[in-house]
Amino acid sequence: MGSWLLQKGIKGKVFDSSAGFTLPNSAVRSPDFSWIRLEKWAALPGNDKEKFAHICPDFVIEVRSKSDSVKFLKNKMQEYVENGCELSWLIDRFNQKVYIYQPDLPVIEHHHFDFQLSGEPLFPGFEINLHEIENS
Repeated sequence: MGSWLLQKGIKGKVFDSSAGFTLPNSAVRSPDFSWIRLEKWAALPGNDKEKFAHICPDFVIEVRSKSDSVKFLKNKMQEYVENGCELSWLIDRFNQKVYIYQPDLPVIEHHHFDFQLSGEPLFPGFEINLHEIENS
């Protein structure tokens, strides 16, 4: 996804699971993948960028591991949205389910991986089929 963002000229900062953020509600979270608009990231004080930045990513992906509770992850995804995240995906690779979270919209559930997961409206034109990734 990072390559696609660069190719399309979509300016932002990409983070992996080693990054952490302090959300507006004071929760500290480290999503598996996150993206923040460049202008939003640039507005942070420099010293805040060196630790758990006080910011909520604009886009988040969480991938369920065996030790994760689906209920806990769903609550976490809702928390991201409530704190300003515009789009988040929860990928449950064990049950082949995807949950899509956006502000002011009901959660969308897909009960299989064989569909085009879209980055709309945040990333127009970005689509990925998890079934193709899983089987490659």
